[in-house]
Amino acid sequence: MISRRAEEMTPFLVMEVSERARAMERQGIDVVRLEVGEPDFALPAPIRMALEAALAEGHTKYTHSCGDPQLREAISEHYDEKYSVTVDPDRIVVTSGTSPAMMLVFSLLLEGGDEAIISDPGYACYPNFIRFSGGVPVPVPVRAEEGFELDPGAVASRITPRTKAIVINSPSNPTGTVLSAERMEEIAGLSPKVISDEIYHGLVYDGKERSILEFSDDAVVLNGFSKLYAMTGLRLGYLIAPPRFIRPIQKMQQNLFICANSAVQRAGIAALRKARDDVERMRRTYDERRRFMIKRLRDLGFGITVEPTGAFYVFADARHISPDSYRLAFDILEKARVGVTPGIDFGAEGEGYLRFSYASSIERIAEGLDRIEVYLQNL
Repeated sequence: MISRRAEEMTPFLVMEVSERARAMERQGIDVVRLEVGEPDFALPAPIRMALEAALAEGHTKYTHSCGDPQLREAISEHYDEKYSVTVDPDRIVVTSGTSPAMMLVFSLLLEGGDEAIISDPGYACYPNFIRFSGGVPVPVPVRAEEGFELDPGAVASRITPRTKAIVINSPSNPTGTVLSAERMEEIAGLSPKVISDEIYHGLVYDGKERSILEFSDDAVVLNGFSKLYAMTGLRLGYLIAPPRFIRPIQKMQQNLFICANSAVQRAGIAALRKARDDVERMRRTYDERRRFMIKRLRDLGFGITVEPTGAFYVFADARHISPDSYRLAFDILEKARVGVTPGIDFGAEGEGYLRFSYASSIERIAEGLDRIEVYLQNL
């Protein structure tokens, strides 16, 4: 007998595309991978050296369940320096990537029937985390004609007595939108707990990202090292929460995950303190790729009314080609040998769109878009 929560969990479609692409590659087929949000850069040298040193020094044992104290101090220093907010290290819990942090936070806040407001389109896994924790996801449409920004008024209109959380993600996956300070402040002033997913902070090309902690010290932050520091496979994340939440989160961490990888936590310290030049180099490169991809997609006829200014995605309107983004994405994969993500993965409002990642080299991006041009000519 399989549990209902397992049966009802929907697949993460970007991983379905990615896994099919990998199967094709094992058959010797060259696939241009524009579907997955995984930096193509090598691990920055200071991080790699810190990881190697940590292993050599025997940092292979359990750490404190809330994380290596030195890493928590480094995260605290980072938020003070970048956002001018004071975060007590005791409010930080280090996790094995940001996904466990989501699991801990939603499990803390939600019980059967409790509601969590999310954007649509938005990160594909939020609804499944919410439902798995017993909650009900409540989508708020964010549309191109509104700049793909979450509207505080629309959020407020969906608040009910069962609403326990509002989830924001800026810069956003899949749209690359950076939420304005004014809208973030309005959302922070609403009564439900705000959960701010800040995983793409540092990857902004126009304007400035803001942390929810600049507007409320009673909010929850999700963040990590995967995207900014090219550490996806090392699985290192963290959460920042109000003091009263830490002990129950710690108990769940002890039982479910014990602690994050101890050697990787040492690498995280080096990332925060020694990899700034590497991060800036990667950010500039992403910006070049972003501008190249936007222009090329427009030349191919894709609709991009809102240029992304953060993360490393372009969310392009493909409804003139097909209203079925799932079928279109897999058709492009099989016939053009290019991986792209169907917009339906990100919610009903994403249907008809495709998400293109520019976390690949500009040469591979150009090759992939050339293949899509031939695909479109042959339709």
